[in-house]
Amino acid sequence: MNMENPYDYKKFAVLYVDDEKMALKAFTLAFGDSFRIFTADNAQDGLKIIRERGGEIGILLTDQKMPGEKGVWLLEQARQLRPRTLRILVTAYTDFEAAIEAVNSGAIYKYVSKPWDPAQLELSLRQGLEFFMVQMERDQLLREKMSVLRNMLIADRIVSLGLLAAGLSHHIRNSMVAVKTFLELAPVKMAEEKNHNETLRDPDFWKEYHQNVQSQIEKINNLLADLRTAADNKSGGPFADEIKPEPALAKILAGLQPAFASRRIEVQNQIAGNLPSLRVDLPKFERLFELLLKDELAMLPAGSRITLTAEEISDGHRPEIAIHLADNGPALPKDALRVVLDPFTGGAPSEYGINLMACFFIAHHHGGSIDASNLIEGGNIFTIRLPLRPESVVTNSEDTQFLKKAMLNEKLWDKLITAN
Repeated sequence: MNMENPYDYKKFAVLYVDDEKMALKAFTLAFGDSFRIFTADNAQDGLKIIRERGGEIGILLTDQKMPGEKGVWLLEQARQLRPRTLRILVTAYTDFEAAIEAVNSGAIYKYVSKPWDPAQLELSLRQGLEFFMVQMERDQLLREKMSVLRNMLIADRIVSLGLLAAGLSHHIRNSMVAVKTFLELAPVKMAEEKNHNETLRDPDFWKEYHQNVQSQIEKINNLLADLRTAADNKSGGPFADEIKPEPALAKILAGLQPAFASRRIEVQNQIAGNLPSLRVDLPKFERLFELLLKDELAMLPAGSRITLTAEEISDGHRPEIAIHLADNGPALPKDALRVVLDPFTGGAPSEYGINLMACFFIAHHHGGSIDASNLIEGGNIFTIRLPLRPESVVTNSEDTQFLKKAMLNEKLWDKLITAN
């Protein structure tokens, strides 16, 4: 690559598909020095190469008339699998209708007449690869910018939740002092009054009432503490704990087993022991699944069943573990589902929603995600996806949808724009 032309034309390959073996040989001889060349002599083999090595291919050229599937079919399949790959149809003048069909279906970048002119085709290939590489560079730049904005939005949300939780806990504790003082004085005061309802003068009534109030306040404080846990990123080292999914979940389940047994809820841990290790922030990881399982305890009727499964996912984006928690209980409230699927929506989430909001931010802290849905056959399923190595996480493919949701929150967006 010289200074006059900044493009490396061998960075991405050109795939040429033609049933004429002499044409494939001539193509390789003509352009092999300038480009990386892949060839196939039928559409099915060409599709196989795209499936196996599509990330390396910048341009696909294909003849139209071939035994079996035609060129237009291959172009359409390639468009669905690798929409960014430039697609060129090679066709004779007598098959002009095929070129028109390909253009109208949006399946091609351009068409080339057969027999092709080497000089003209080389120019087309160079221009096509340049266009492809510019698109790739643009997409990478957009991903980086969106990743920065995504992290800004999430960081702001986490900090806001942490401050909210801390502030509310402070006020609740202060309010409890006043409530406790009132409840301690009220029976005495009531006892001094004559002709008052006997129930109100009953110390046992006030004792039970006091305990109920304390129980509710304790529950609120616990929920807020979970949000603080999700917002607190002061761990000594990021993701310093390496765990195997099966024993890590088995340990959490063992701690909750007495509670499940008392409710006659069966828990099936079907996670395989040979899954790869995860690097996690262990206290947060454990809290995430404790919250989910405790919500299950609160929601499921006696005799229900919970099933844990997991799988490794490597879709070319990043290696992940997907952990599925499914139950056969009643459907989770829509408010709670909304909080998990879109934590930027307004409204007042239910108790389940507050717990799941904490789970969302713990999962995001690890560069992962959590999803929840109602099963068609009854019950619910939670899917937690966590990268094997969070420190190397890159932006996921759902950033566009994520930002659409986030930008609907006008107050948060205004805050980011006007921040100093």
